[in-house]
Amino acid sequence: MNVEMVMQELEGLSKERMKKIYVSNGAQEPLFGVTTGEMKPIAKKIKKDQPLAEELYATGNYDAMYFAGVIADPKAMTEADFDRWIDAAYFYMISDFVVAVTLSETDIAQEVADKWIASGEELKMSAGWSCYCWLLGSRPDHEFSESKLANMLEIVQKTIRDVPERAVYSMNNFLFTVGVSYAPLHDQAFETAKAVGPVEVNKDKAKSKLICASDNIQTAVDKGRIGFKRKHVRC
Repeated sequence: MNVEMVMQELEGLSKERMKKIYVSNGAQEPLFGVTTGEMKPIAKKIKKDQPLAEELYATGNYDAMYFAGVIADPKAMTEADFDRWIDAAYFYMISDFVVAVTLSETDIAQEVADKWIASGEELKMSAGWSCYCWLLGSRPDHEFSESKLANMLEIVQKTIRDVPERAVYSMNNFLFTVGVSYAPLHDQAFETAKAVGPVEVNKDKAKSKLICASDNIQTAVDKGRIGFKRKHVRC
């Protein structure tokens, strides 16, 4: 399939309700409003196709950019490719659920994520922390440095209230993911999350809300889900 054929198929799956949901979360025109589930049959026909993924991502169409992540070949992408993708990611559903997810399937994931976290740029920071969440939630514990992750927990505790909002969400999720999916630091992550407590987000909206990683970790403890790992990162 070529880019025109894929775009036609995606457009044929458009739903106005989904389009409104995506727009309410920050998506901009052009977009169709396709559910991720309805993309799967197209993805099965294509499997991995990095050149096609690059063409789709470059369209700027949200659905095409998302689908690009589904059919991308992460191991064929370089650090420069990921930098190009994150620069084009204009809201968190692309940065965290397309770029960060794709990056998490590479051998350079931690190196690139560390650079993005240190950038001070909202969506890069968000993608960097999110990438660690995808990694921790799917890879064996022995692939990570315990001391490095412990230091990252300290960074979250010290800075989570001073970073841009999308980074707050991702850092809060990092606390939760370490507490649930990285057994060696479960106790430290739980205590750090308790020390952080509820964090306010959506401050620019009519009604803000509080997110609290410790409550979510406790729920996972109660359900016996400590040590949970995903079999697959991408849908």
